Amino acid sequence: MAELHVELVAADRKVWSGEASLVVARTSSGDIGVMPGHQPLLGVLESGPVTIRTSGESGSGTVVAAVHGGFISFADDQLSLLAEVAELTDEIDVERAERALEEAKSEADEGAERRADVRLRAVTAAR
Repeated sequence: MAELHVELVAADRKVWSGEASLVVARTSSGDIGVMPGHQPLLGVLESGPVTIRTSGESGSGTVVAAVHGGFISFADDQLSLLAEVAELTDEIDVERAERALEEAKSEADEGAERRADVRLRAVTAAR
C-alpha cells in the first residue's frame, strides 16, 4: 500500500511524525484530503481538527490534532503541516477546554472561543 510521510509541527515542537494513508485538514479553500500520489499543494491551514489515518509498521489507526493556523505543503508523498499551535487529542484537557469556551463566550472573545471549540471538536472527532 502506498504511504505518505507526515510531519505535524507546531511553532514550539514536533507534534507528530509518521506514515499515513490519508490526512484531512481544513484550509482557507475548504477541507482537503491528501493521499499518496496527490498533486503538489501549498495552502493556508485554518483552525480545525486534522485527522491522520496512520499506516506503516506500527499498524493502522487514527491520530487527531487540534490545529490553529499555519500552512500545509505536499510534494513527492511528503506532507508537512506547519501549525502556529497544534495539540494531539490526548494532550487536551476536556474540562479545561469546556471552561475556556464558556469564559470566552461570556467575554465575547471570538478568538479564544474558536480555539476552545476546535479543541473540543478534535476530541469529539477522535472518539
